[in-house]
Amino acid sequence: MGKKGKRDKKGKGAEKTLAKMEKKVSRRAKKEEEDLEALIAEFQSLDAKKTQVIESSCPPPSPRLNCSFCAHPERDELILFGGEYFNGQKTYLYNELYIYNIRKNSWAKLDIPNPPPRRCAHQAAVVPTAGGQLWIFGGEFASPNGEQFYHYRDLWVLHLATKTWEQIKAPGGPSGRSGHRMVACKRQLVIFGGFHESARDFIYYNDVYTFNLDSFTWSKLAPAGMGPAPRSGCQMIPTPEGNIIIYGGYSKQRIKKDVDKGTLHTDIFLLKAEGTGKEEDRWSWSRLSPSGVKPSPRSGFAVAAAPNNRWLLFGGVQDEEEEESIEGDFFNDIYFYDIGKNRWFPAQLKGPKSERRKRRRGRQAEAEAAGGEELQLPPPQGPLEIVKEVVAEDGTVMTIKQVIPGAAEDKDRCGSEEEEDEEEEEGGALGQPVEPCPRSSAMVAVKHGVLYVYGGMFEVGDRQVTLSDLHSIDLHRMDQWKVLLEMDPKTQEWLEESESDEEEDDDVEGAEGGEEEEESSEEESEDEEGEQQHPAVQPGEAQAQYLARTEQYWLGLARSHMGPEAKDKKVLKVAQAMAKTFYEDPI
Repeated sequence: MGKKGKRDKKGKGAEKTLAKMEKKVSRRAKKEEEDLEALIAEFQSLDAKKTQVIESSCPPPSPRLNCSFCAHPERDELILFGGEYFNGQKTYLYNELYIYNIRKNSWAKLDIPNPPPRRCAHQAAVVPTAGGQLWIFGGEFASPNGEQFYHYRDLWVLHLATKTWEQIKAPGGPSGRSGHRMVACKRQLVIFGGFHESARDFIYYNDVYTFNLDSFTWSKLAPAGMGPAPRSGCQMIPTPEGNIIIYGGYSKQRIKKDVDKGTLHTDIFLLKAEGTGKEEDRWSWSRLSPSGVKPSPRSGFAVAAAPNNRWLLFGGVQDEEEEESIEGDFFNDIYFYDIGKNRWFPAQLKGPKSERRKRRRGRQAEAEAAGGEELQLPPPQGPLEIVKEVVAEDGTVMTIKQVIPGAAEDKDRCGSEEEEDEEEEEGGALGQPVEPCPRSSAMVAVKHGVLYVYGGMFEVGDRQVTLSDLHSIDLHRMDQWKVLLEMDPKTQEWLEESESDEEEDDDVEGAEGGEEEEESSEEESEDEEGEQQHPAVQPGEAQAQYLARTEQYWLGLARSHMGPEAKDKKVLKVAQAMAKTFYEDPI
């Protein structure tokens, strides 16, 4: 038969299996979705009472995940829509629309009649047509207990100039889904992948649809060649030529009853348009082999277009499966993908020029004082891991791991290519705080070459911390992060299963509140008791030397705080964080 015939036969078999699974999931999900439709209709009846557009200044949005975050195509504004929030017991869904003014660093809430129903994990894309349009497709609605899901298949457009919502009803579109990806490319919206989940079953997609922004018609593509496996949460990149690049993503398979196995995809594909700009264009898949330093396997990363024909990847999480639990390593690094060169490379922060000069002068002075002896440390041979400790309101120790990529031998990396600046970057990696903290599912947008990172989440055991901070960094200069909006993770609301069900009725806006005075006074008294026993930092002692010399002390202290049941790996991380914190701010 030949290799090509075998591949074609294998592809057709996979399509049949996918079709059977889709029918099975559809049958089981139908009952769940019918139950949720009544709840969605109730929310829509409340939205129907809105009769006029109201724009009002407001505090920043409450913590939320899986919302859309886009740059206005004509104004210095960022647009946030929808999302969800989980407080440990109850899931809240939103269809609120917020506008962030970049110049004023302020938020406004925009109430517009007849908005889309509440949702999360949808996709949004902006186009500059008629003063700007925000297109939204799909997403999901979850029951308050998070056990039932309704997957949308509707298409909406927000006319930014007139501040009006419009639902576009056109046949032939994708099935209901969330976690898919959508981009605007050559006067059309292109949608790929996603998943559909019910209480007992799930299915992942790898189909491709286009929506023509001129004729308002859907088309399902049938590209030639072997394409990506079904997945959600991938990176989807439109090229200037009108092609599409797919990278990474996540999927899972049921290997036996009630046991699922997740897969982190790291492959990259090109979907090439081979037609002449008509609806009957021919498309084909091909696999790419990029060069450079690639991101480590991860899910939950965020993507955005960057200057100089590049796209960027930020953050994410890599889950480590142990015997009875899953622990995640969260990231806050940035990787760039150069479309023209098909090349990955990690971003390198240079730091402010004044700080670089100080570091250079300091190294020169040390060398002179040592009589010309060589004191420079060798460059880092791999990623640098920094561990931070945060104590939550209820005393839970949250360990946050930051991973800074090692010095990359890549001439294409951001920043100056001069040897002196490269040495300054390596020397400054230890001295400067890295913001934002590691996270997955962050929302990102780029405007005027500046990257904005909003929110995201990280986990500590069974506890989920949902962030609502805002940071920015100039992608041309890559000098330092700016904190536009801070948020203290200790103010997070988290309700354990054993707590009163009455607390489920609390308004989600109260998630940022909390009685901290009593807890913090207890923590302070505990700290005062232990501070007298902390090993002192010796004059001139480097941080690495201090950590090595006092490791056993901090391990014992961490173990006493966390209890004998804590895993050794977590105890070590907490001990490192405690020692590092004391070294930086000794009493």
